[in-house]
Amino acid sequence: MSMKIALVGIGKIAIDQHIPAINSSREWELAATVSRHGGIEDIENFADIQTMLDARPDIECVSLCLPPVPRFDYAVAALKAGRHVILEKPPGATVSECRTLEAMALDGGVTIYATWHSREAAQVDLARDWLRDKKLNSLRIIWKEDVRRWHPGQKWIWEAGGLGVFDPGINAFSILTKILPVPVHVTSAELRFPENCETPIAADIAFAHPSGAPVTAEFDFLEEGTQTWSMIIDTSGGELLLEEGGAKLTINGVEQADSTALAETEDGSNPLLGGEYTRLYARMANLVKAAQSEMDLSPFMHVSDCFLLGKRVTVAPFHE
Repeated sequence: MSMKIALVGIGKIAIDQHIPAINSSREWELAATVSRHGGIEDIENFADIQTMLDARPDIECVSLCLPPVPRFDYAVAALKAGRHVILEKPPGATVSECRTLEAMALDGGVTIYATWHSREAAQVDLARDWLRDKKLNSLRIIWKEDVRRWHPGQKWIWEAGGLGVFDPGINAFSILTKILPVPVHVTSAELRFPENCETPIAADIAFAHPSGAPVTAEFDFLEEGTQTWSMIIDTSGGELLLEEGGAKLTINGVEQADSTALAETEDGSNPLLGGEYTRLYARMANLVKAAQSEMDLSPFMHVSDCFLLGKRVTVAPFHE
């Protein structure tokens, strides 16, 4: 029997990813939406979350897709009402508020899940497994995309708490923290802020690795040409190239097959097909059934460290 879920924040990411993933799942039924700007045809919509929680005690889970700054109050309301909570990335506006939500979920006996969709890309697990016994020589992240193409009209991304270029950059950090056998930490960063924005439009970051191997990241939100979401990793076993945000993997010049296409459940279905968000919702269903939570904040901590250590450079204003 499927579990009823409410989707809060009906913007681009909800329409493009969350709704198709929920509709394709046998574990979930989209039972309501919360949005002040209109919902989805044939699905009950509410203007505020408290009204939804009061009116629909049958809804077991709330998925929060609104921007990070207002998300905390919505999550608190859902947890106080005894509902499970899914957090779109980044899981909040600060690390501290995420820890508060984690403690609330534990006290209330409900599940909370900080999702990192790029970790569910097709080749990330294979990259992690291959790197497990290799010595790292160097690692370079190149994450460059066109904000006008991928985030049209999203003014919140340029406001304090909106993260700017770290909104896509945190996807790279989520992969990095999953595939490396040992953790790294930020040692320096240069953050380039448009003179009319409160968040950076580009960044160069350096990390410390226990071996001393150089680990760097280059983020740019103004890439109008080829969109690049890649990691170039040189190791004792050769070179690993992870491209397309984790969807494509090449090891020593040989492109690897997509192993997720072979995964099956006991009943013969394949929940891993259909993309990253399908796998996130399958994971959430398993967490609820096991009465567990998952709040890995390591990608978010890297972002926080960049803002703490980063040198601020003012650049030309950004106009959409």
